[in-house]
Amino acid sequence: MKVARFHAPGDIRIEEAPEPVAGPGELKIRVRNCSTCGTDAKIFKFGHHHIVPPRVMGHEIAGEVVDTGARVQVIAAIPCGTCGECRRGRLTVCPNQESMGYHYDGGFAEYMIVPAKVLAVDGVNAIPDGVGFAEASVAEPLACVINGQTLARVGPGDDVVVMGAGPIGCLHVRLARARGANRVFLVDVNAERLAMAAELVRPDAAIDSDPVEQVLKLTGGRGADVVITAAASGAAQEQAVRMAARQGRISFFGGLPKDNPIISLDSNLVHYRELTIVGANGSSPANNAQALKLVAEGSVVVSDLITHRLPLPRVLDGIDLVSRGEAIKVTIEP
Repeated sequence: MKVARFHAPGDIRIEEAPEPVAGPGELKIRVRNCSTCGTDAKIFKFGHHHIVPPRVMGHEIAGEVVDTGARVQVIAAIPCGTCGECRRGRLTVCPNQESMGYHYDGGFAEYMIVPAKVLAVDGVNAIPDGVGFAEASVAEPLACVINGQTLARVGPGDDVVVMGAGPIGCLHVRLARARGANRVFLVDVNAERLAMAAELVRPDAAIDSDPVEQVLKLTGGRGADVVITAAASGAAQEQAVRMAARQGRISFFGGLPKDNPIISLDSNLVHYRELTIVGANGSSPANNAQALKLVAEGSVVVSDLITHRLPLPRVLDGIDLVSRGEAIKVTIEP
């Protein structure tokens, strides 16, 4: 079978590999779709400390169980299920967390093995009727968005700002509307990417410059109830604090580069406005199941966000499209 293997930064190869065999408690699936994300682009460029090459990449996975034909979606982040955090229900911050495509071979392959520890935490979800494999693969990033908006308490009547118009930002806009937000504003410094995203998700305003000033103007000086930084930008995080309304909630959804993680924070704004700043780290198995349910119900539409469908030998083209911001969502069909 064909696989896309990471060997070193800048070195992903399409290779022939023996078809894998499932061991005790494992599941073999025929991968039908594995979508790409910004993390894949970062791994291609810089590598990742959890990846010991060679490793088959890909963590947004949907396919068929080989023995039964059952249509399934597979989680990316694998909590251990037994540590103190997991026992407290905090699966997204499990200190022993592992990941598909990092610690285990992922979905950029014709066939793959789902480890037993994924099944042990209910990490394999049946794809609902009417949901395609490509849509099901997008349940993984949507699950992360669900986790972020749950922590930020996005709810009815909120004015929400989403900073970053990539696929995650688009999903945040769609989910905020599904959760009853009053207005949703989309911000991006890349005017072309912003226009492409806005054409699909139709925010109440698309902002490509002076975001603090523009948000304050749109809200009559009050600011936003929730600001989500769906971009790896320290400047966006600093701006988020300045544009938040009193008792506003700020989600630092996108992590910063490890060599530049420090921002300047006016703590008096946090103090006097009673702001809440929360992080967001991946998703839980339950978030994945909820994401599939929202897609199946039509509450969060994802099909139109998939702008490119490519065969496995073109996975590098897909990663390049993501890197250059010329696609919303690219899915690979092995």
